[in-house]
Amino acid sequence: MSLKFAQIIDFETQRIDEMEELLDQFQERMAGTPGGPTHRIMLADRDTAGRYLAVIEFDSYDDAMRSNERPEVSQLNEQLSAMCTRPPAFTNCDVRDARELK
Repeated sequence: MSLKFAQIIDFETQRIDEMEELLDQFQERMAGTPGGPTHRIMLADRDTAGRYLAVIEFDSYDDAMRSNERPEVSQLNEQLSAMCTRPPAFTNCDVRDARELK
């Protein structure tokens, strides 16, 4: 059985509204495409202005790697990186447990 996979992207930007708009447009264009992300959480660091963490979940590591190979995803990553004030840092994780607590 394969585990779900999540990638955590740690980035800094002064253009978060533009980034979120670009992500929403991308999500609309890619709706229904198999193997893409299944869940996204965008976190704003309360202690460091302009720092964010995006948690992107996929059904599997293999789905994430196939998604990253798509030209549309590469283009999106380039556009988002250009809006960052430093290069994003990526952490790849297997999802061991996820549950709603309330």
